[in-house]
Amino acid sequence: MKLSYRAINLPFQYPFTISHGRTKTHQPSLIVALELGPFMGFGEAPAITYYNVTVEDMIADLEKHRKMIEKFALTEPERYWHYLHHLIPNNPFLVCALDMACWDLFGKMKGQPVYQLWNTTWDKIPVTDYTIGIDTIDIMINKMKAHPWPIYKIKLGTPQDIAIIEALRQYTDATFRIDANAGWTVAEALSKIPQLATLGVEFIEQPLAKDDWEGMKILYEKSSLPLYADESCVSEQDVKKCAGHFHGINIKLTKCSGLTPAIRMIQEARTLGLKVMMGSMNESTIGSAAIAQFLPQLDHVDMDGPLLLAEDIATGLQYEQGQVTLSGKPGLGIQLR
Repeated sequence: MKLSYRAINLPFQYPFTISHGRTKTHQPSLIVALELGPFMGFGEAPAITYYNVTVEDMIADLEKHRKMIEKFALTEPERYWHYLHHLIPNNPFLVCALDMACWDLFGKMKGQPVYQLWNTTWDKIPVTDYTIGIDTIDIMINKMKAHPWPIYKIKLGTPQDIAIIEALRQYTDATFRIDANAGWTVAEALSKIPQLATLGVEFIEQPLAKDDWEGMKILYEKSSLPLYADESCVSEQDVKKCAGHFHGINIKLTKCSGLTPAIRMIQEARTLGLKVMMGSMNESTIGSAAIAQFLPQLDHVDMDGPLLLAEDIATGLQYEQGQVTLSGKPGLGIQLR
């Protein structure tokens, strides 16, 4: 195989703010490509500061391990992931990008979309939400006006959380999902969740700090809304810990290190009675098309990355009121612009 890569820095349509005052205007990412004969597969890894992931560090690891990355004799993507997992054990975002590119490449070699390689059929597809970052109420409403959508994922974690949702609820009857991004204490969550339940909220994502398992046990027993783990469920070993503390998990491909481990995480979650959501890390159409391959296996999905960006790097997905349509082409079905 031949490896190539490209750093990008795509602007958001709006400044994107989540709890603890974290705001960004652009999403830096690394695009990787694996070429084998006439076929080329693409993968993406966004750089996320609060996970200490930078494009520069990923490029350094690529160059350090280039010969080993390229020398692997590809027979199946699962074996390549295991190889990469041991080769680059401390950079799951980069492993994800390479795993993603491998699945795209393998699908093109087999002439099938990735989801068909997994023997899943394109039915019972969940609707993706559209994310509203923390802002003034007027701006949040204006975002909704500009993007009418059946389901909104609303970032919270402020002293005005209830007032925000009350105001937004006056504007729309759409379903609300709340992502606190670990921004609440147990007392705040116990106070806010019952109020949010009366305001048409579907579920709450990551209400407490990622390691507050005792607090989550309390919320799990008392919450009137389902609770989904995000920061508390990063990799495969976290899934089992979430049982009895959350009602479901939100899998992020970049955090868990790729499509290959995500398949196993879904299987384990099902055996534990956990619901399964897959979420975005503000990926372009490349990373979002990888999420889309899992749609038949999911209960919920948050794959609005391309909708939040002012510019994109690829085509291959269509969004219509939350319904996602693939191109039908092999692999991830994407094409670089």
